[in-house]
Amino acid sequence: MDQDSVVTGVVLAGGRSTRMGGRDKGLIELHGRPLWKWVADKLSSQVENVVISANRNLDSYQASGLPVVQDSLADFPGPLAGILSVMQQINSDWFLFCPCDTPAIPDDLLSRLEAEIKGSPAVWVNDGERDHPAIALLHRRLIPSLQDYLRAGERRVMVFLRQSGGHSVDFSDRPAAFVNVNTPEELAHWQERQ
Repeated sequence: MDQDSVVTGVVLAGGRSTRMGGRDKGLIELHGRPLWKWVADKLSSQVENVVISANRNLDSYQASGLPVVQDSLADFPGPLAGILSVMQQINSDWFLFCPCDTPAIPDDLLSRLEAEIKGSPAVWVNDGERDHPAIALLHRRLIPSLQDYLRAGERRVMVFLRQSGGHSVDFSDRPAAFVNVNTPEELAHWQERQ
């Protein structure tokens, strides 16, 4: 990765949040702060700028002063739609994507992913037990192949990243950093943790 490369952090908050009963997960509060804000704050200390990928409650996200990018494809077709829209609309070399429901991402997420790029256009987190393909560092040169992939009706993030020549990065030393807040029960658990 070039030393002069610009990296934009992206909070992915554009999904349906079906496991949260359809509530906008990014706006659900954890210890008095919306989930998206936990992620944005962690990203802002690691990247040049931060944007939010969102499709609902846009006024709430825009009130943050951060750029908000909506999917260019209709009907919430998954994280890749948000990823594509951000890469098309934001001028940056690299994008560090992170879902809004991972409030404990590590402060060295970017540096560890960068260290393992090895010429690849995509690297993502593996916590030692499973891949987290939506926590990924992607180069903008993926835009054409991602457009084609979505146009073909494909939606699987992991398949796209592997087809693109990407690989995972081992974060097995801190698996708890990537635990998602997916359900009301998990949110309650997080509220009790601190």
